Amino acid sequence: MAIQISHGITDLSVRDTGRGIAPEELLRILDRFYRTREALDRKQPGTGLGLAIVKSIALLHGGSVSILSQPEKGTTASVPIPV
Repeated sequence: MAIQISHGITDLSVRDTGRGIAPEELLRILDRFYRTREALDRKQPGTGLGLAIVKSIALLHGGSVSILSQPEKGTTASVPIPV
């Protein structure tokens, strides 16, 4: 996790080095109740609400969420919010 403050923006970013998220799933990863095919296939617990909640909180504070991912290299989620 990293926090940077610059030009009136606080940017919180979280990075992992996991399997990554398939490009076609990145389009929906912030949708409520969306779970990746891998999560469903592996029967991992969860409701698909975590990232949707992050997005809602960021938007309420005038921010946004972006997620970049490369399969087999990991994922970075960035949440810039005005100070």
